[in-house]
Amino acid sequence: MKFYETIERDELLINKLLSVWEKSVTATHLFLSKEEIAKIAEFVPTALQEIPHLIVAMDTEECPIAFMGIAGNKLEMLFITPEQRGNGIGRKLLEHAIKNYAVNELCVNEQNPQAKGFYQHMGFQVYQRTETDEQGNPYPILYMKLAE
Repeated sequence: MKFYETIERDELLINKLLSVWEKSVTATHLFLSKEEIAKIAEFVPTALQEIPHLIVAMDTEECPIAFMGIAGNKLEMLFITPEQRGNGIGRKLLEHAIKNYAVNELCVNEQNPQAKGFYQHMGFQVYQRTETDEQGNPYPILYMKLAE
């Protein structure tokens, strides 16, 4: 596996990353219906185009298996295909983000306990909670910072 920051974000790459996103969200965001996932998916290509730093992890066949997006010192997104979860890719990406982009903040859906546990294991602590997500939907969000 190798990963790199992508500057060129053509339609083919965006579609491949959207597929990674959909697989990841379907496997981890069990609180969302298929309809809700499809509705959110409409906004993902724009988010992928606009995120300042987009780092993609590729398998040996140059196919995306994970990606993360960073803005400032905040991890805005981290998604891994279900087949690759548990193989250390998330840890490697997050360590890369901390070391090379000074990432020290993120938010996670409270209803995604595996992600929350992963971030806590990586040294992040909850400092704030909201009852709704950024769009006002009833999905509590946990705001986390890297412990000093």
